[in-house]
Amino acid sequence: MTPEPAAHPMQRQAEMLAQRVLKNFKHLRKSFEKAQIGAFRLYDWDIPEIRAVVDWYEGHLLVAEYARRQTDELPDWLPTMAAAVAHVLDIPEDHVVLKRRHTGAGVRYKKLGTHGERFVVRERDLRFWVNLSDHIDTGLFPDHRETRQMVRERARDAEFLNLFAYTGAFTCAAALGGARSTTTVDLSNTYLTWAQENLGLNTRPGPQHTFVREDALRFLEHAAQAGRRWTLAVVDPPSFSASRGMTSDFDVLRDHRRLLVAALAVLAPGAELFFSTNHQRFVPELEDLPVASIREITARTVPVDYRNKQVHRCWHIVAP
Repeated sequence: MTPEPAAHPMQRQAEMLAQRVLKNFKHLRKSFEKAQIGAFRLYDWDIPEIRAVVDWYEGHLLVAEYARRQTDELPDWLPTMAAAVAHVLDIPEDHVVLKRRHTGAGVRYKKLGTHGERFVVRERDLRFWVNLSDHIDTGLFPDHRETRQMVRERARDAEFLNLFAYTGAFTCAAALGGARSTTTVDLSNTYLTWAQENLGLNTRPGPQHTFVREDALRFLEHAAQAGRRWTLAVVDPPSFSASRGMTSDFDVLRDHRRLLVAALAVLAPGAELFFSTNHQRFVPELEDLPVASIREITARTVPVDYRNKQVHRCWHIVAP
């Protein structure tokens, strides 16, 4: 009897990935659907040789490969992995988006196209617009799902400040939590417009919600000079940014302490600040900050669907 030919290594990887994704999907889907959570991670580089992530967005799949030399010469690798995953989950081809992620500075919000379909995803009773194909990122960071819930729980009657706001997900959480006012700061008109659209999905916009296009450090300098104060804040900067309109390039490793000192200067006594970074080699320099308390809460903010428990790091800071 002639033995079955050995599976090609790429096909074997595709089968392994598909089975792992299916297992994770069966484990997560029921509880997330009950909680009305429509965006979550199905695969987080669980298998060392399969360097990829698979994210679920309301029946759409985002399959992303961490670019490397081994697969640079295998252009079919990522489509093969994605096809296997889509098959076991019975997802149509037009609901699958492929991306190659490159590590390094300045890639977080890179524009890739202009024709991607936008649709709404659920996060408990929050709603957010996402676009899976036109940017490196989708418009929502599901890894901060629990952080948004913490902000919401503290937002009642707060004066809320959202720096490096991106598409305003934290602003929406604060607004639904009963914030008296929100201030959303970003340097991108595109993302500020997106943030306003997200807010419109979740609450009635009004003059208590302001959107400011400005470099974060410049904004903080002007706010301090004007004597403005907030009682709740989120500071979630990119690892690196060199956008036009900035006073200088921003590097979170180099500049996070200066940024936090400037943010603390505009907080009311006893105000709370959440500081987060997704820099994978971040070295905090937080000693002797002028604070009442500071503690790392990463273990509480990374959701259960992320195998990488340091997909981000997060600190809770209380102003003196």
